[in-house]
Parts: sequence; structure tokens; C-alpha cells
Amino acid sequence: MKRSAYWPLALVTVVLGFMLAMQLKVQERVAAQNVSVQRAEDLTAQLRQVEQEREALAKEVETLRQQVADLTSQQAVYTGLAEQLEELRAAAGLTALKGPGVRVVLDDSDRPWRPGENPNAFIIHDEDILRVVNELRASGAEAIAVNGQRLTGRSEIRCVGPVVMVNGVRTTTPVEILALGDPHNLEQGLRLRGGVVDLLTMYSIRVTIERKPELVIPPYKGSLQFEYGKPVVNP
Repeated sequence: MKRSAYWPLALVTVVLGFMLAMQLKVQERVAAQNVSVQRAEDLTAQLRQVEQEREALAKEVETLRQQVADLTSQQAVYTGLAEQLEELRAAAGLTALKGPGVRVVLDDSDRPWRPGENPNAFIIHDEDILRVVNELRASGAEAIAVNGQRLTGRSEIRCVGPVVMVNGVRTTTPVEILALGDPHNLEQGLRLRGGVVDLLTMYSIRVTIERKPELVIPPYKGSLQFEYGKPVVNP
């Protein structure tokens, strides 16, 4: 073969080589573009996942906020109920109370009785204590205790022979009566002309009344069980 015949073959070879190189470059670029597209798709998918997680967290936060609001509301309700319960316990005499009031002390007469007088008239009876207690209540007493026994709607003051019983507990003289309320009104109620103090002093029963800036009335310690009474539902 003549040397001049190699030139076309060489030219074709060069051209093929160039085309092959260009094709490789194009494939590399396409591959790089495919990688970029894949990365973009991956990032897009991750972004969607992050957005979904964010939305889920936002809903969870809103749910937690609502739960906190509900708990706060319930706590306010429970606090209100607890306060009402404490007020009812105080009204029922089940808690100790303190405040201003009067201290009244009743003691048997120390005057010797004369012939023909009834000696029982000169000692403290249940009716004497009841008169003082009723007058104190009428004068605005909010809580009363007799010799440490808190008086409630279930209390009784009665004589059993020569002994005075308060809440089923034996009491002795002198009888100390503590009453919470306006000290002036309470004392004035007891000292009304012709009232309880005048009546007791007629029999030489000793009566001492002291105004106190603060007294402590103990709670009721008796039974609260009802044997026969039942609550009425929807009367």
C-alpha cells in the first residue's frame, strides 16, 4: 500500500478518537447531571420529610398546649372546690378557727345559802350554759366552744344527774365559753338589762366576760355518721 493511502485512514482514526472523547465527555456530563438531579430529588424528599415532621411536631405542641390549658382549668376548678370544701368544713365546725371574740367564765355561787333556799339554784346547770350560748349566737357569734368542746348543729348540752355533759363529754365548773365575733356586740348582748347576766347574778352565779383580740376555737371531734338520715337526691 502506498504511503499516501495511510492519510485517510489516519484522519478517520483521529476523527473517531475525537468523537469517542467527545462522547465520553458528554456521558460524564450527563452522569454528573444525573447525580445532581438525584441529589436534588433526595434533598427534596428530605425537605418534604422535615416539613412533615415539623407539621407533626406543631400539631403535638398544639395538643400539649391544649392539655396544659385543660389542666390549668381543671386545677382552677379543683382549687375552687377545695376552697368551698374548706369553707363548708369551717361552717360545720370541723376546723379550728381563730379571731376576735369574748371569753365568758361561769362559776358556781360562793355565797352560803340561807335556810329554805334551794342549793341547786346556786350552781351551774345546763340551762344556764344554754342561755349564754343562745345569747351569744343571737349577738352574732360565728363559733362557740364550751370547755374546749366545739358546738355544732349536732351538739347537746344537758345535765345527767349533777353533771353537765357537752357533746357527750363531762364538763366541770368553772365553765369557760369562747365565742368568735364582734367583741363589743357579744358582750353587749350578754349584758342587756334583764338579760342572761342579770338573771345569773340574781342567783349569785359568778359571770366574767373578757373581750379578746384573738381566740382559738377547737374543731368538733364528735361523730359525723348518720344512722337514719339519708341524703335526698334531686328533691
